[in-house]
Amino acid sequence: MRTNLKVVDNSGAKRVMCIQALKGKKGARLGDMIVASVKEAQAGGKVKKGQVVYGVVVRAAMQRGRCDGSEVKFDDNAVVLVNKQGEPIGTRVFGPVPHELRKKKHVKILSLAEHIA
Repeated sequence: MRTNLKVVDNSGAKRVMCIQALKGKKGARLGDMIVASVKEAQAGGKVKKGQVVYGVVVRAAMQRGRCDGSEVKFDDNAVVLVNKQGEPIGTRVFGPVPHELRKKKHVKILSLAEHIA
């Protein structure tokens, strides 16, 4: 809640603030959907400043364990903006994206990503 997240797609937003995690009470983890408010946006983008949008967390600074015993951890907290059906608003995703999104049914984001971690 109230966490500032970097937007890593070309939807037009640069920074969003989390309003609500849509699953669980502890907050959002990798692959979870959130409701966010756009705090910074580029001129001429698909989303405007102040707009309330949905997003999928693709990078989190908090470490998460994997099935093989390793742990995945990123330097920043990042999100990809999606519509209510879960389809990405942008057409490109920048930076690494974890393969755990496949289990969470976000295959479209994985196909747009340039690097899968």
